[in-house]
Order: sequence, then structure tokens, then C-alpha cells
Amino acid sequence: MRIVFATNNQHKLSEIRSILGDSIEVLSLKDIGCDVDIPETGTTLEENALQKAQYVYDHYHIDCFADDTGLEVDALDGAPGVYSARYAGEGHDSEANMTKLLKELGDNNNRKARFRTVIALIQKKNVCPCGCTSIKEVHQFEGIVNGEIIRERRGGEGFGYDPIFQPEGYDQTFAELGMDIKNHISHRARATQKLADYLLKR
Repeated sequence: MRIVFATNNQHKLSEIRSILGDSIEVLSLKDIGCDVDIPETGTTLEENALQKAQYVYDHYHIDCFADDTGLEVDALDGAPGVYSARYAGEGHDSEANMTKLLKELGDNNNRKARFRTVIALIQKKNVCPCGCTSIKEVHQFEGIVNGEIIRERRGGEGFGYDPIFQPEGYDQTFAELGMDIKNHISHRARATQKLADYLLKR
């Protein structure tokens, strides 16, 4: 099975490919010749994920999925949420994002947070056995991991907010745990496992 993941983020691609294994060939936007910066103008993770998948499906007529992930911090009323990647500006600067988040939290003792990933999948389904009529099917899958924001960066692996997010049940951050463990317990892993379960049953 071949499917497009609407991203060129190598970290995400590696993570997804590792989780899905050899049973599903995951292509990137680059692999299909798409060099457009697909807009993300939604106000929710669900809207953004669907918007990206819809763009690829409409322009390239191929089964695809897209994700959007947000870090939701209790003390900040769920921020940065859908704006996590550009919390400190449009440059998607992870260091700047973490600096701003830690500053916003300050000495607040409520450090509870969660990572949430939403995956939108769009596939063509033949209505007629000969394939002359088809419709698109849309499905969404969600993954959540709870944890807390620590007070200073720790660890050198991972990306994004990984150095300051410590998942529940662990005494290390995502950036300290390493990709093997993260790929088993992360928000994206949980959403992707639901996606994989669905795709492999078809």
C-alpha cells in the first residue's frame, strides 16, 4: 500500500515510517513533486489536518493523510495549542517557542500539559465494482499524551518542545527518552497506531 503523508518534515516522516513499518509505503510531499507551502488557516487541529490532506487529494488525486499537533498547557488555557509551531512567530523556531512558553509559565506550579495529534485521512473508495464511480472517505484519528512542562531544557534528541515536556509516568523528557521509546508512547504514535490499525484492516 502506498499513501502520501502531507509533510516534508523529516522528523515526522521518520517517526511515522518507523511506526507504520514496511507494510505501508509512506511518500512525502517532495516524493510526489509538491513544493507548495500548504496553508494552515484553521483554528483547530482538526481543521488544519483536514485542510492539508484535502489539498493533496484535490491536486494530486492520491490517498493521503496529514497531521497537526498542538501542545496544550493547562495554566495557559490550552495555549499554544493549534499555534504551537509558530508560538513565537512565523519562523517555526523551536528554541524561541520554548523560551516564550517557559517565560509565560514563569513560576506557576501548575505545569500540567498534554500533546495532542490529529490525523486526517482521505481515501478514494470505488462505489461501483468496475471503478467508474467513486467517492472520497474522510477519517480522523486522535492521539494524546499527558505530562508536564519542566522548568529547563533537558536532552538532545527529538524536536519541537521535546526538551521541556516530560510525559506522565517517566522522569525524563521526550528529548532524553530517545526516538525508540518516544515512537511507542507519543501522541503521534498513538494517533498513527489508530491510522495503521484502520489501514491494515482494509
